[in-house]
Amino acid sequence: MAIKGVLFDFSGTLFRIEPVRDWLRAVLDERGSSLPQAELARYADQLADTGALPGGSFPRRMPPHLAELWRTRDESAERHRAAYTGLARQVELPDPGLYDALYERHMKPAAWRPYPDAAEVLSTLRERGVGVAVVSNIGWDPRPVFRAHGLDVWVDAYALSYEHGVQKPDVRLFRAACEALGRTPGEVLMVGDDRTADAGAADLGCAVHFVDHLPVDERPAGLRPVLGLID
Repeated sequence: MAIKGVLFDFSGTLFRIEPVRDWLRAVLDERGSSLPQAELARYADQLADTGALPGGSFPRRMPPHLAELWRTRDESAERHRAAYTGLARQVELPDPGLYDALYERHMKPAAWRPYPDAAEVLSTLRERGVGVAVVSNIGWDPRPVFRAHGLDVWVDAYALSYEHGVQKPDVRLFRAACEALGRTPGEVLMVGDDRTADAGAADLGCAVHFVDHLPVDERPAGLRPVLGLID
């Protein structure tokens, strides 16, 4: 059966979050403060190790008191914020206000960059009459990110875990996206970077294609193979 709809993950698939050091520096700049370069690097490394940046690396060690919250973090906005600010608080930052400020920063469009071929692939799918939905495990609304970077014009629907109270790989989130596109699972391709979460689409009957979660500059054309899969 021909592919008539494509579901895309958000983070690590269409967009990539800024590096941890840039994230921390941006928040310090917003607050009119700064740190010596050595301290900035040290705090950034510690935040990276704890997995405090959503869309960044996973925690190297999960504090026991955060384990259950982490497991279901994408089921609501409240859980998402609590999980990531909780991880950030494992690092003793010089200003207590930084924890919430860092969380707020990661939701801003300026913190995200689209992969170089994202616009090309999405616009080509629209030209070919293929519906597009974004299916993401997330605790906040990424639509402003798509609008700010000009990609929203090619997205027909969003199925976001925090809005549905269920997260991938649960088939209910993929089903919601298929229904929003008006397509059966057998007509839909899921594109993502998480071999566990995004693979759940296969249980519903969708085809699945994986891309590598790499820095933007290291993956200039990772989405283009999608165009060859829909013919």
